[in-house]
Amino acid sequence: MKDFAGTPGTLTGLFLRMGQCFFAAGAIASMVTSKGFFNVTAFCYLIASMALQVIWSFGLAFLDAYFLAKKKSFHNHVLLSLFVVGDWCTGLLSLAAAASSAGVTVLYFHDLGSCSFGEECTKFQLSVAFAFLSWISIFISSLIMFWIWAAS
Repeated sequence: MKDFAGTPGTLTGLFLRMGQCFFAAGAIASMVTSKGFFNVTAFCYLIASMALQVIWSFGLAFLDAYFLAKKKSFHNHVLLSLFVVGDWCTGLLSLAAAASSAGVTVLYFHDLGSCSFGEECTKFQLSVAFAFLSWISIFISSLIMFWIWAAS
């Protein structure tokens, strides 16, 4: 099977995984530095989902780095099946968390007139933006993994 951009064990695959990890960590960091995030269930769900994404992406980035160092390609059908399911599950969780948190921030900013939390609202928005950026890279990886799995 031919390797293409985003395949596990390639440099672009490693960059996608590191992007997922960094954006998810950025979402966690900007949310945790705000004071009142724990009062909103959607924000707590965002932190839990992004924490799972950081663990998953870091593990797969480590695997990508290993295969890059060994100069091997990764085409084990059983592990690909596991990675496809894991990518789609974490992708759906991340999208749900980002969308629910975005709904709460829209409620604060637009529906209630203005956000009464002050600087905290900017951190909420930044966290949601990072979560969506993480989800975009998860979505790309999920499609690539599904494509590889279906072709093998």
